[in-house]
Amino acid sequence: MSRWNGSRPQAEQRLDEIFDDHLDVLRRTMREDQSAFGLVDAATEAGYRLADVMATLVDEGPDFVEDPEAFLARFTNEVGGRGGTLTDAAIRRAAADTAERLLERQQAESGGGAPAGGGLAGDLLCLLYQWFFADIVSEFLRSVIAEKVKLVAPVLPVLDPGDHIADWVADKVLSLVPNPCEEAAELVEKAKSVESDIEDPVGSLPEIARSLVPGTVGKVLGLVVENIPGYQEGDEGESA
Repeated sequence: MSRWNGSRPQAEQRLDEIFDDHLDVLRRTMREDQSAFGLVDAATEAGYRLADVMATLVDEGPDFVEDPEAFLARFTNEVGGRGGTLTDAAIRRAAADTAERLLERQQAESGGGAPAGGGLAGDLLCLLYQWFFADIVSEFLRSVIAEKVKLVAPVLPVLDPGDHIADWVADKVLSLVPNPCEEAAELVEKAKSVESDIEDPVGSLPEIARSLVPGTVGKVLGLVVENIPGYQEGDEGESA
């Protein structure tokens, strides 16, 4: 990573290869030792905190319009937690990144106005869920890369290919995160098939999101190997 040069031809392709290597080693390391970095426990606990915040957003709606900075701080504190490890710091940054994305998306869709009906729309809640888990992987890898550059080449400024790593994670990781809205739609269809009553699926999204957390963590960290691009059963490699 310390030898990467953004001005060279095919620099972005080389960056993709570096990120692919990091993600592959992370997944292999997690499969060898699920306690590595405290990442599974920290991501799972953060996912449960996110589900609690989602429930608040359904009932009350976010305070984007009145005070976006206060919403950003509140979301980051409530979802990101207060631990002191590198992993905890990455999760807090992921929470901040996710909140910023939510602000931008909601303001773009509403023209800067408040969400209709006060509560946050279901599709935005589901994007919020997916963004957060992808951002956890993004921020953790960003931290690892930064630390490697400091150790290998401490006289160089820490490289910050931040915009590109976000795009790369969206391509590599986001598709692995379950969509609570799709799960809710499946529940509605099942209910219809047996002619039973069901509550508004938007109201059940936080509960669905909470139930998906353990499996989501397993998928984004490579513990659940199905549907992981490039993975073949029996692959072996070095640990981080």
